[in-house]
Amino acid sequence: QVQLVESGGGLVQPGGSLRLSCTASEFSLDYYAVGWFRQAPGKEREGVSCISVSGGTGDTRYEDSAKGRFTISRDNAKNTVYLQMSRLRPEDTAVYYCATAPQGCGRPLSDFGSWGQGTQVTVSS
Repeated sequence: QVQLVESGGGLVQPGGSLRLSCTASEFSLDYYAVGWFRQAPGKEREGVSCISVSGGTGDTRYEDSAKGRFTISRDNAKNTVYLQMSRLRPEDTAVYYCATAPQGCGRPLSDFGSWGQGTQVTVSS
């Protein structure tokens, strides 16, 4: 099964920034909406943000926890979707995953596929 690959995680101090990348080596992301999710220890996986196929400003979605701090974007030439995270908080600590949404954003988690292995984000002083 083809998978996405996440990168860009790391250790950052509260208030800092990170940019996560999500790429696919075996298929084109051009035809897929892509979502970012995260899972903290002992918690369920939750949605963070999603970007539609067109990727326009009006075609992005954010959960309340990400609004005003995170920005999702896509570069189809690089076959990559990004999640720029700013003003990070300790509660943002989690493994971050990306996945494709063949039917578009606004779908339940079970409708997403090609999950990557995740990238760890730790926000701590």
